Amino acid sequence: MNKSIGLILIVIGAILLIWTGFTYTKKEKIVDAGPIQISADREKSVNWSPYAGGILLVAGVVIVVASKNK
Repeated sequence: MNKSIGLILIVIGAILLIWTGFTYTKKEKIVDAGPIQISADREKSVNWSPYAGGILLVAGVVIVVASKNK
């Protein structure tokens, strides 16, 4: 069980190190006055620190190594 959790953490950590965020487009209403509606596409971004990926990667390696020693 611990080995599979460690492998999952390693994979997630590597993904977080490679991709440090993503962007998406959201449609927002600017004016909504009765029958007149004006909207615009706004680009939003979600970013995370590469340290989070490194920490998960190291934690996964530690769990895998510790499960092999038992």
